Amino acid sequence: MNYKKEIIKSAKIGEQYFRIKHPGGCTICLYPMEGFSTVYAMFGVNFGSIDTAFKNENDSGFTSVPEGTAHFLEHKLFENKEGSAFDLFGKTGANANAFTAFDKTAYLFYCSQKFEENLEILLNYVQEPYFTDENVEKEKGIIEQEIMMYDDDPGWHLFMNSYLSAYHNHPVRIPIAGTKDSIAKIDKETLYRCYNAFYNLNNAYISIAGGFDADKALEICDRLLKPSSEGRTERLMPYEPYEVKEKTIKAKLPCSKPMFEIVYKFHEMTPSEAQRAYIVYSIMLEVCLGKTSSFYTEMYEQELLDDSFGVGACGLREFFMCYISGDSKDPELLLGKINAELIRLRTELPDKTEFENIKKRTYGELLSCYSDVGTVANAMLNAEIMGITAFDSIEAVSEITYEDIVEALKAIDLDNCSISVVEPMAIQ
Repeated sequence: MNYKKEIIKSAKIGEQYFRIKHPGGCTICLYPMEGFSTVYAMFGVNFGSIDTAFKNENDSGFTSVPEGTAHFLEHKLFENKEGSAFDLFGKTGANANAFTAFDKTAYLFYCSQKFEENLEILLNYVQEPYFTDENVEKEKGIIEQEIMMYDDDPGWHLFMNSYLSAYHNHPVRIPIAGTKDSIAKIDKETLYRCYNAFYNLNNAYISIAGGFDADKALEICDRLLKPSSEGRTERLMPYEPYEVKEKTIKAKLPCSKPMFEIVYKFHEMTPSEAQRAYIVYSIMLEVCLGKTSSFYTEMYEQELLDDSFGVGACGLREFFMCYISGDSKDPELLLGKINAELIRLRTELPDKTEFENIKKRTYGELLSCYSDVGTVANAMLNAEIMGITAFDSIEAVSEITYEDIVEALKAIDLDNCSISVVEPMAIQ
């Protein structure tokens, strides 16, 4: 079959990969890496835990599904009439897994032999859903146990409470696995409805990186991909106010010292805006507050933070935020000092040499990612779902200027922040 291969290139690092829109509807990204013996392959769909209401072209209204449905579907797709896909991968020696995120679901394997056989296994089982009343009920018990594992995990509560405090309605507030009550409402009809809506190949992506033959991979795709209709699925997202929902949220759980996560909430951004903002704000926060800053040294000496301290940004579909997290004997006092430091630096300005050092370090860290097959495959999948390329991050870092981080520092709304705190539970 003749393909129009779009070559995605990075002028900065001299790398490239192929992007193919397959006649079956699927987008395929292939990144052959000379000298590598391992291969990492993924099949992903633009369907995650935040997709809880949708309709197809012929539907009169939106369908709502229970929280945790995307994750439940991921679990069940590993099984078919013949058994588990894990058993098939086990016979070839491949390592297989899957994951559900807020905005995507992905199925993957990595191997150093029998790549073509493993790709056939992957493409077969993701296109053969097999849901029965019996196997759905059985899975509820398994996922219930998974949910219960997090009940006493302070890190998990810290993470989820940070979203609960910042967001009023956006479904990032929902645990990816759902709750025991929500998964009890899932049945085979729900799973088939979501599969048919979101596992349409026009909403799917194949991402492969490593030591493999691209032509042979495409031959397997030609043979096994089942053409899909071009029907569109519309998602319904609730209105989300700009302001954080709560300024503070606290929980008590077993931990050695108080844990905190601070969230600065932003307006919605397009994928390309979010990608650039992710780079700019990540670097800005590292320059102003990171472990090589004078602020970190001062707070460390005052025992207000320790090596667990970290800063960063997160941008997914229809939301963007910055975060600061770690352990502290007094998280709320630390929050005040953080905001005071960011206000001070708006006039006294961050260290320009520190900016150049962190920019170089960030560029080097991203560059090293292109020697890891798993990171490359994930980068291509994430880029396709966001509508950008896998090289956009490194291109953005190379173009960031000192003036960009100063502008970001002045633009961040320090009043629109919330703090999640987990305090040590008293020993009885």
